[in-house]
Amino acid sequence: MSAVLSQPLASPSDRINGAMTQSRSPSHDLQRLTTRIASMYYQRGMGQTRIAEQLGLSQARVSRMLKQAESMGIVRITVHVPEGVHADIEEQLETRYGLDELIVVETSEAALSDDELMNQELASTVASYLELMVPTLPSIGVSSWSSALLAAVNAMRPTGPGETQRIVQVLGGVGFANSQRFATRLTERLAQLSKAEAIFMLAPGVVSSLAAKDALLTDPSCRQALERFGDLSALLMGIGAIPPSRMLRESGNVFTDQDLADLKAAGAVGDVCMRFYDDAGRHVATPFDERVLGIDVEQIRRTRRRIGVAGGQRKFAAIRAALRGGWISTLITDLNTAQRLLAQP
Repeated sequence: MSAVLSQPLASPSDRINGAMTQSRSPSHDLQRLTTRIASMYYQRGMGQTRIAEQLGLSQARVSRMLKQAESMGIVRITVHVPEGVHADIEEQLETRYGLDELIVVETSEAALSDDELMNQELASTVASYLELMVPTLPSIGVSSWSSALLAAVNAMRPTGPGETQRIVQVLGGVGFANSQRFATRLTERLAQLSKAEAIFMLAPGVVSSLAAKDALLTDPSCRQALERFGDLSALLMGIGAIPPSRMLRESGNVFTDQDLADLKAAGAVGDVCMRFYDDAGRHVATPFDERVLGIDVEQIRRTRRRIGVAGGQRKFAAIRAALRGGWISTLITDLNTAQRLLAQP
């Protein structure tokens, strides 16, 4: 954004035979003073306090006259969009889906068909976003199994002192026992960077039976996280697709063949925090859903800021459905996905 100073136009009454009159009207003096203040502020870089002191005015009057400079046509504000910034696409999609914010990232063509490469290319932008956002939020929930978020957090710098008090793991570990240690890495690392307390959910994210789930729901190692789900300022979530990612498939026996068959039969196309939804974004309830140990659908929806990170061709349907169903309020994705979202209803 830049400000351009223009010469104010003289009114016909100020001109006699093409020349300015020698007398000055009050309006002319106001234009002269407003122009001088605008010049001092925009061209010479002087602060409003210094301008007020130099001209013998109150700072409030200087502020008012800077605003008047725009309405009088003395100052014209123009926005210069840098290369690689796609504000028009972001604004159109924010309006279409009622989002708080959509952030578009330019990625390589190779990343569109490679989940791991996509996560790495999104990481820098997501990290920058989190560095600004995290310190403003007291309690942040984190999906435990998202390679996109893990790549971003690994790229983050410490945020310094802020309002953040807790980083809460909202989904238990996923996969075999030796794989579940990775579930705490994301929560622990983000807590370290924000100097907040890490609240872990030391249990599997998907249990073998409802009896096992009922037992864990009363366990203190789970309760410490479960009791925080209703008081989250924000949720950080990856967006999963059907079929699941290679990392998730190789992490352990999370999905049985029957689980996948049930999800496909129900029309599931994607998930956040292991809560699956169909192409219209409607939650699909299956026996698998009942065995998930983590934040539930209503708790997700009640969280004011729901931040989703995902991109690439494989996840397009899941991302679009998440937007349609209102699962996320902020999306960080790649340019190709954003363009496809804009082109399709």
